[in-house]
Amino acid sequence: MNRLLEGKVAIVTGGARGIGADICRALSRNGCSVVVNYAHAAEKAEAVAAEARANGVKGIAIGADVRNQSEVDSMIERTLRELGQIDGLINNAISGRQHGAFAELEDKDFQDMFDFGARAVVNTIRAVRPAMKEAGSGRIVNIVTELWDMAPGDWSSYLAGKGAMVGISRALANELGPEGITVNMVAPGWMATETVDTTSEGSLNFGKSLPLRRHGSAEEIGNACAFFLSDLAGYVTGAYLPVTGGRITQMG
Repeated sequence: MNRLLEGKVAIVTGGARGIGADICRALSRNGCSVVVNYAHAAEKAEAVAAEARANGVKGIAIGADVRNQSEVDSMIERTLRELGQIDGLINNAISGRQHGAFAELEDKDFQDMFDFGARAVVNTIRAVRPAMKEAGSGRIVNIVTELWDMAPGDWSSYLAGKGAMVGISRALANELGPEGITVNMVAPGWMATETVDTTSEGSLNFGKSLPLRRHGSAEEIGNACAFFLSDLAGYVTGAYLPVTGGRITQMG
């Protein structure tokens, strides 16, 4: 079977659970070997890596705090040593308080979002760039948010971090393009993951309110990432793709 990403290797930060885990699953089902990055959830990361191997590709779990450049560098070195190449990087990791009234948020809440939205993204891209530049190609996908288009109240810290990620993505799409490296963004809506009860009344009503009349699955975020990592997207960079079931269009 000819799979979309056959023979490619990608790193997914925060890949042990939630949307990150489903991104790993979607990539491996499309023939891509995956590095499942995690900070604390080693057992879950190993399970996701095992799923990748069951899909006929290589899968390894690597613990690294993506806010720490030396840990990221070690992850990249191990990936190259064990898998031989890095074709794709998905920046998905996030942790900290993401929601709250501005008056209640503390400096740490903003710092956490800046650390994951800016520092971690800079660390990972800085680390993978040499290998991608030498290969003359690379695919970077940054996971942003549909809330960037909506700017709702009580999300100022989260949007500050994701806004930094949007700015970095757009600038680096221009700067890294001559090296054959593309930088794109996927903006998830409220997707069904293990933390979302899609059977609750509120959740069902939300799904029915969307133009597509259903919740999205986290796997659909993975499918969008697979497109950007594939040869089909070879001439696409700097793109911002909402995967929201039409919610942004509906609100616009």
